[in-house]
Amino acid sequence: MPTCYDEDMILKIREACKIGRDALDAGHRIIAPGTTTEQIDQVVHDYIIGQGAYPSPLGYYNFPRSCCTSINEVICHGIPDTRPLEEGDIINLDISCYKNGVHADLNETFCVGKVSESSRALVEATYDSLMKCIAECKPGVMYRQMGNIIADHTEALGYQVVRTYQGH
Repeated sequence: MPTCYDEDMILKIREACKIGRDALDAGHRIIAPGTTTEQIDQVVHDYIIGQGAYPSPLGYYNFPRSCCTSINEVICHGIPDTRPLEEGDIINLDISCYKNGVHADLNETFCVGKVSESSRALVEATYDSLMKCIAECKPGVMYRQMGNIIADHTEALGYQVVRTYQGH
């Protein structure tokens, strides 16, 4: 049976998720050619700490940063570093934060400047997959069905799903 949360816990979850979303937006605001992923990480870190929360990735299995930044072909959990973003890159910014006993976890992929048509189409296909999953979320729908929805949509467009990283 799924866990049912009381109103107090739901408010805590909403607060953590709002911090996570706002941290993602703060990171997005500085994404541009020439910006390093280390700079993005610092903005995200400062925002989360400033809200009285903790960046969940920091120190998790010795992870050295406060968010994950996966550029181009990196599937997930890229480590922020001093590499400057380049025009045409795509970057997935993955944010997790902890507050009041709960974690928030979200990510979004952004285009750096003008990107190729193939990169734009990939970002669009993944977004459309998310929207299709959200449309199907309701009581009684098995979680595994979301993976089928994603695979059906993206594979029909010629993309592959990396099944090793479930949920990514």
